[in-house]
Amino acid sequence: MNIDRCYCYDQTFAHLKAIADETGASSIEALQEHVTFGENCQLCHPYIRRTLTTGQTCFHEVLEAEAPDSP
Repeated sequence: MNIDRCYCYDQTFAHLKAIADETGASSIEALQEHVTFGENCQLCHPYIRRTLTTGQTCFHEVLEAEAPDSP
């Protein structure tokens, strides 16, 4: 199974990473100022945090919710 997007808004993590790179957004809240994602179920939040930290945009494991300051 590939996990590669916010399913509620159909925004791929690669697209969100590109916007973060362009804008300098380094948190979910900062990124949400530029693009809509993660406002409904928020299951994508741990993936977006990992994307912003590591650059990874496709996942093969389920990530549990992490505290905002966790890597």
